[in-house]
Amino acid sequence: MSTINQAMTTTKSASSPSLIKKFPEAGILLVLFGICALFEILGWIYRGDTFLFNSQRLLIMILQVSIIGIIAIGSTQVIITSGVDLSPGSVVAVAAMVSASLAQSSEFSRLIYPSITDMPVILPIAIALLVGALAGLINGSLIALTSIPPFIATLGMMVAARGVARAYTNGQPVSGLTDAFQWIGSGGRPVILFLVVALIFHIALRYTRYGKFTYAIGANVQAARVSGINVKAHLIKVYVVAGLLAGLAGLVLAARSGSGQANMGMSYELDAIAACVIGGTSLAGGVGRIAGTVIGVLILGVMTSGFTFLGIDAYYQDIVKGAVIVSAVIADQYRQRRRLKAKA
Repeated sequence: MSTINQAMTTTKSASSPSLIKKFPEAGILLVLFGICALFEILGWIYRGDTFLFNSQRLLIMILQVSIIGIIAIGSTQVIITSGVDLSPGSVVAVAAMVSASLAQSSEFSRLIYPSITDMPVILPIAIALLVGALAGLINGSLIALTSIPPFIATLGMMVAARGVARAYTNGQPVSGLTDAFQWIGSGGRPVILFLVVALIFHIALRYTRYGKFTYAIGANVQAARVSGINVKAHLIKVYVVAGLLAGLAGLVLAARSGSGQANMGMSYELDAIAACVIGGTSLAGGVGRIAGTVIGVLILGVMTSGFTFLGIDAYYQDIVKGAVIVSAVIADQYRQRRRLKAKA
């Protein structure tokens, strides 16, 4: 009997770590469920109403976080390389303004395409993605080729891109967008785009050379360089991808709101970084998964929607959100120390 019990104990201890390795997001998922349950209970106590079992409220909540989620997927990849990107919010504004201006009915479009009233919707889509990719290319080139710290390079882009967004139309909003363009942001399409982008980069990070190189650079850049990885070229790729996704987010935001405004995307980069950290992406680099980021985005969405549902003032929401972010960073530091002790 003792031998059997010992064997069962050994099997349990062996299977437990493998389960954690297979589903590292399980703990974060439990946190999400716990927060949902808490708001559900508080909703019944203080309002006599359900929180998550309201389909309209649930859809609005997911729609609100889908744009942040698209940005966060790019930010996850940047943070895995031990970098940081502070520019997505401003890039969102530029992409929104440029794409919206091209999605208007104009005399210019009638001169080029006499047979139709508006420019083909593919044009503002392509330009928005190009604007984002260009911003990412500048960020990546500055970081990879000049060794400027990512914080400084992307901070400069954050300020400059916001200025471009304001100068593009002298601070005036762009409205009167075509129905074809607004279709992109209508209904549940932003959520579908978010999930498709998440799936694509989940596969890319987990099963392709792009992902292996990204993790290798974040874990040990010198070892990655020695192993034959072109670190500079790959870093540029990662920042181009992050910029491209910020451009996509700007496009979706403009389509959903029906206008382009220079103040769009304010603090989106901070929410995206917060979602990454809450989802288990390590600020030290080398660790992070898209699935965790998706859960982190949902946690932020549930918190914001839950506070609004309970009628809690927005100022207090920011305080709690800040506390959650700091707690997530502390937990990440604790995990880093444990990993270092395990290696030693």
